Amino acid sequence: MTTAVTSGWEPVAAAFEDAFDGKPEMGAAVAVFHHGDLVVDLFGGPADLRTGEPWTEQTLSVIFSCTKGIVSLLVARLVQDGLIDLDAPVTDYWPEFGAAGKERTLVRHLLAHRAGLSAPRVDLTSDDILDWDRAVAILAAQRPLWTPGDGWAYHAITHGWLAGEVIRRVTGLSVGGYLQQLVSGPLGVDAWIGLPAEQQNRVAFLRAGATLQELTRQQVAEQGQPGKEWLPRSMTLGGALPPDLVAEGGFNEPRVRAAEIPGAGGVATARALAAIWSATVTPTRGTRLLDDSTLDLVLEPQVDGPPVFDVPPPWPRWGVGFQLGSQAREYLTASSFGHDGAGGQVAFADRDHGIGFAFLTNQLEAIDDQRATRIIDAVRECLPRG
Repeated sequence: MTTAVTSGWEPVAAAFEDAFDGKPEMGAAVAVFHHGDLVVDLFGGPADLRTGEPWTEQTLSVIFSCTKGIVSLLVARLVQDGLIDLDAPVTDYWPEFGAAGKERTLVRHLLAHRAGLSAPRVDLTSDDILDWDRAVAILAAQRPLWTPGDGWAYHAITHGWLAGEVIRRVTGLSVGGYLQQLVSGPLGVDAWIGLPAEQQNRVAFLRAGATLQELTRQQVAEQGQPGKEWLPRSMTLGGALPPDLVAEGGFNEPRVRAAEIPGAGGVATARALAAIWSATVTPTRGTRLLDDSTLDLVLEPQVDGPPVFDVPPPWPRWGVGFQLGSQAREYLTASSFGHDGAGGQVAFADRDHGIGFAFLTNQLEAIDDQRATRIIDAVRECLPRG
């Protein structure tokens, strides 16, 4: 394990080391920025069990739904710049979206999982999801699963195409191109949506741990039960992706990582992800991405309560695309916001304490996974008192 920890932040290193207990095959990294300074930068374990290659400071990882947090940041910046109105109909920017009863859907509905498009009604293939124009055309034509704005359900993969197409219509850039222009380039960080070919050999190989395998088995068993088909379908898109996201056809495949799939396909280092979140709340590497008035606007709660489909609590809370603290995902303080990701990935910012945080791992777990939570608890121990 390689450690770089500023004095006073040693509890984070101890919690990170504890996360490896009983997991000798795990690779992982954690990074923490405090008021724009990198105070924790840790990594260890294997990046690829097949080759024995270790996780190094150059190791990239698929960040899964943490990508949705980054996409929400991009939309928030366009709101800040006066180019997007959250209360405008989506059709103001994407006219074709108004088909099949969606003409009154607002931009904020797309971001807050309230658009009624959490899963496709038709079975998608891998070729469909690798073709941006095809994927967004299918969603634009689809009749919603519920009246947009009247309820919510997690848009696990579709969220990225919905928000990303609005970004593309407004900027003329793909979502990955806008990320490079606005964020990755100015901050000088290794973060992509649509991974270049020359970076593919840096990516950690992902594998489903025991608890994710068990959850996947449960969801597959429920697929045929009335009323329970939409949750697994929101992940697999009817067959385009494997249920655990990393088996054959999933995000271990270079062509999937190369595609812009902004609901789950971002790739970054932990250091890059933490720097991005830091820059949403405090100048970091000379860049501040969002101002306080914009944060006030996009962090206003949009979702708090049960979804339209039967999912047991605890339930997450959402601002305008950003995941807020809840029993489902406990962050640092009530001023924290960010997004977690499948398998244990977590990234967020904290306004009160000027924190940017990211934890990434290639051993994907699901049920009662406390690795990131305990590291966040250790970060809390290190904050100034009073």
